[in-house]
Amino acid sequence: MIQLNIHEAKTHLSKYLDRLAEGETIILCKRNVPIAEIKGIKPKKTAKKRPFGIYKGWTVNKEFFDPLPDELLAYFNGEKD
Repeated sequence: MIQLNIHEAKTHLSKYLDRLAEGETIILCKRNVPIAEIKGIKPKKTAKKRPFGIYKGWTVNKEFFDPLPDELLAYFNGEKD
């Protein structure tokens, strides 16, 4: 257990993070009077990574790459309401 005054915690908290991650506890004090307890948290188990290429066999029609009709382009360009 580590006991720190507020000034020390504000100034040097980053150097205590590894110790928190290892399970140590920090008692935060105001003028040497304990006011709070800081504990590290256990990392969540990571879910299995999704396989790459999950949609294998999925294709895009050739028409997808065709230019848009002039009327639709006019809407995008603000020429029609």
